Amino acid sequence: MNIAETFRVAIQSLTSNKMRSALTMLGMIIGVGAVIALMSIGRGAQESVDAQINGMGTNLLFITPGATQTGGVRSAAGTEPTLTLEDADAISALGAIPEVAAVTAEGDFFGQVIAGGNNVNTRIAGVTPDYGTVRNWSVSDGQFITQQQMDAKSLVALLGSNVAANLFPDGNAVGQTINVGFSNNRRVRFQVVGVLESKGAQAMGGNQDDQMVIPLTTLQQKVQVQRTNQGGHNVNTIYVQLTSSDKSVTAAALQDIGALLDQRHHVVQDDFTIRSQDDLLATANQVTGVMTLLLGAIAGISLVVGGIGIMNIMLVSVTERTREIGIRKAVGARKKDILVQFLVEAVVVSVVGGAIGVAIGAAIAHVVSGINFGGQAIHAVVAPDAVVLAFGVSAAIGIFFGIYPANRAASLNPIDALRYE
Repeated sequence: MNIAETFRVAIQSLTSNKMRSALTMLGMIIGVGAVIALMSIGRGAQESVDAQINGMGTNLLFITPGATQTGGVRSAAGTEPTLTLEDADAISALGAIPEVAAVTAEGDFFGQVIAGGNNVNTRIAGVTPDYGTVRNWSVSDGQFITQQQMDAKSLVALLGSNVAANLFPDGNAVGQTINVGFSNNRRVRFQVVGVLESKGAQAMGGNQDDQMVIPLTTLQQKVQVQRTNQGGHNVNTIYVQLTSSDKSVTAAALQDIGALLDQRHHVVQDDFTIRSQDDLLATANQVTGVMTLLLGAIAGISLVVGGIGIMNIMLVSVTERTREIGIRKAVGARKKDILVQFLVEAVVVSVVGGAIGVAIGAAIAHVVSGINFGGQAIHAVVAPDAVVLAFGVSAAIGIFFGIYPANRAASLNPIDALRYE
């Protein structure tokens, strides 16, 4: 019997018991559909995280303060005020570190921003004029902070798109006056000079549009006066943009910046942490990759259940077709022919169920993509490798769970099979 005839007989046998075949396929449909849908959601989450990290800028290094230590107990990183605006200026000084293209620094706190009868509690970031370039952030209306405003410690502000919408629903934010309230009932009045472009919610938590930006010198000397132990103007983070993404450039910059800061801080052991954008991407991809595999493994359990269902139905089919097997052997069918016949039937059930499952899983991924869950928009991506994997696994399950029933059918004694009632 050739392969085409084998498939024809297999399809004829399956269609003769349509309900049973459909129910057998259902396990594979559910399993493959779940794998495609969940892996698509996991892959979408991974792409969202990558987009958020890459959206911070290009070729970046992130320098954060060290940790406090009291009585031998070390606190979390970033708790010790060790970085200063002067450190950022030293790194950006012409010729100091050849690998550096641009530098910006940031300090922040949370405050109540009031405009007329509207108010929001939001993050307020003090930044330098290069912040927009280094962090890849443009202005949708108005202008960014200028060096003149930085030097004059001007009381000017840029609003994130969400903050602007909440404070000024009519959309006319630029030129308006806002008040920033503090816990001691003190208020500072700012003039809005711009609105930042919308970047949306971060996959790692928070929303980049829920913030206000002011000159860093204004934050340090007029709003939140805080100095390091050496008397410098404290900052929370220094962002360094490198001239290239080449690993050798990154390595050289890490070494040079570390040596410069150690010299400035007069320390032997680093009181700061430097991480590259690639480090953040690697960490994020590791986390989301494990999550995707976990989701796929959970969904894969239903594939095993579906495979057991195929084996069960094929064993029933062998029992029902015992006389047919005996007749085929009596007229010259070989053991290999019977084995292939039942194996093909198992594979057809598995692959057809897998194909339907892929279509359903892709449809589910399309439907859930964009739905807000816990303040975050679900992003699902149906990757070709996930589809190929699902097809391959469904075919492998058909073969694996079809071998035993097929071998049992092929091993029947023709005389006993003909006598079977």
